[in-house]
Amino acid sequence: MFINFLRESTVAAVILTVIRLYLGYSWFTAGYHKIIGGFDASGFLKGAVANPVKGPDGGMVYGWYVNFLENFALPNIGIFNFLVPWGETLIGLGLILGCLTTAAMFFGLVMNFAFFLAGTVSHNPTDIFLGFIILTAGYNAGRIGLDRWVIPAFRRMTGSGPVPRETV
Repeated sequence: MFINFLRESTVAAVILTVIRLYLGYSWFTAGYHKIIGGFDASGFLKGAVANPVKGPDGGMVYGWYVNFLENFALPNIGIFNFLVPWGETLIGLGLILGCLTTAAMFFGLVMNFAFFLAGTVSHNPTDIFLGFIILTAGYNAGRIGLDRWVIPAFRRMTGSGPVPRETV
């Protein structure tokens, strides 16, 4: 019942737009400030490796993620210094404009979980909760946005799935 409300209701589309704009602004400003201010993820990644998330027994909880950071992310820091600020900015734009909303939110959640696994709590739990609402709503989350035109055009061009019917 709740999922049908999220995916089909006009009222939900309005509420989802407010959530989407909030998250989009947060992502966009975070990425934009990194782009204009210069960004180097190496300090953050070294800190995450040196001080990993620990469980109640004091043991490392996400050893596989620490290995990933140490053996892949740090040696390829240039890629991450590009992907993080531009990824955050593009996620923000997608959410603000309501364009490819579910794709933008999916990648936003991937980044939220990456930050979370590295030990950064901050506002990530709230963003993850709101992000899952947007992701669950699917097309309706971007219906009051560019997705209203982009998704039907994309589905017509690719022949993939039904073209969303409009009720707004």
